[in-house]
Amino acid sequence: MAESTDLEQLMSSFKMFAIHGDTKATGKEMNGKNWAKLCKDCKIIDGKNVTGTDVDIVFTKVKAKTSRVITYEEFQRALEELAPKRFKGQSKEEALTSVYKLIEGKEPTNVGVTKMAKTAAVDRLTDTTKYTGSHKERFDESGKGRGKGGREELVEKTGYVGSYKNAGTYEEKTKAK
Repeated sequence: MAESTDLEQLMSSFKMFAIHGDTKATGKEMNGKNWAKLCKDCKIIDGKNVTGTDVDIVFTKVKAKTSRVITYEEFQRALEELAPKRFKGQSKEEALTSVYKLIEGKEPTNVGVTKMAKTAAVDRLTDTTKYTGSHKERFDESGKGRGKGGREELVEKTGYVGSYKNAGTYEEKTKAK
C-alpha cells in the first residue's frame, strides 16, 4: 500500500513538471527542458556523479527515435538509468527508491523569476496624488481609477458648463442671501 501512494506522488510530480511552462501540455508527456528542470529542482543533478549532460543523454536514450517527449513509462526507465549513477554505494533497487524519494511530492520552483522593480522612481511616477491637468481627473481622492468616466468625457445634461466644479450649489448661494 505504501508503494502505491509513493508511485502516485511520483506520477503527480511528473504531471506538474510536464505541464510547467506550457499552456498546451496535457501532463502525459514531458519535454527535455522540463525533464532537465525536474532533475535540477529535485537535486538529482549533484554536479559530481550526475551532471546536466548525463541527464540530457539519458533523455535521448529513453525517448522514441523521432519523438521530442517522453511518456511516464519512459520517465521511469530514465530514473532507473540515473539512480545507480546518483547513489553509487547502493544497490539498484535502493538507489531507485532513493531517487523516487527525491522527486515525490515536489513541484516546479520559480527561483530566479524576474520581480517588479520597486524603486523610488517607480513610486514617484505611479503616485496619482502628484498627477496634474487632465490626468488628475482619471483618479478619485483615494487614488483609485475612475474607469471609463476618467478616460472619456461623459456629457451631463444639467445645464451647467462642462467642467464647472460647483454644479448644483446655486440654490444654496441664493438662500444664504
